[in-house]
Amino acid sequence: MSDSDGQAQEPAGLEGLPPLFSIAKGEVVSVQTYGAFVRLPGYKKEGLVHVSEMSASRVESASEIVDVGEQVWIKVIGREIRDDKVKMSFSMKAVNQGTGRDLDPNNVMAEQDSRRRRQFRDQTGNRITLEAVLNTTCSKCGCKGHFTKDCFSAPGLQYALLPEEDDEGPQQPQQQTSTAALQQDSDKKKKKKKEKKMKKRKRERKESESDSSSNSGECKSKRRRHERSHDREDKKKKKHKKHKSHKNS
Repeated sequence: MSDSDGQAQEPAGLEGLPPLFSIAKGEVVSVQTYGAFVRLPGYKKEGLVHVSEMSASRVESASEIVDVGEQVWIKVIGREIRDDKVKMSFSMKAVNQGTGRDLDPNNVMAEQDSRRRRQFRDQTGNRITLEAVLNTTCSKCGCKGHFTKDCFSAPGLQYALLPEEDDEGPQQPQQQTSTAALQQDSDKKKKKKKEKKMKKRKRERKESESDSSSNSGECKSKRRRHERSHDREDKKKKKHKKHKSHKNS
């Protein structure tokens, strides 16, 4: 690991850390979805290799690239104190993992990444709270929602803003038309249901009539057959009697 010449100008709290833009080989001690933590020999503090710094191509999870206990080459691309904690950022894509050669000797990629991180960092100190402005009462006009220096009222007559009629007026007829349309739809549905019921009843009546007519026709045909069979039997009996009487004579 190469030491920097400006250790005398090191910011307070960053002493005993690897120099910025130095290259070293470390051990992966923890793997998370967002990156891997690497510990360098001779240093107690661990650094984070974010998934965006593991490879030039897109990486979904750090477990796709490294495992716990694996030895990797890293480049120190960031050192800062945030919330009373020292944080170090490492990069694997800036170093050849086979030979340890620096692939970004001019630190162009490292500066671009640090600039990108600064843009997306949450600036909570500069956040504007609208709630405080809305709850402020102006001492000049007595209204809420603005400061006295931004008040536009002038001494003399005061005017109040009235709600526009166009905004409230058309809402009522729209509601009436919507309720009327709903009633019409419900009436149409009821009529359709009644028509369906009437059609079903007519069909049932026709079917019952056809069944009764077919049953009566069958009964009539059976009666005719029965009568014909009786007539035939009577004729046979008469012929048999005549034949007997001829023989006796």
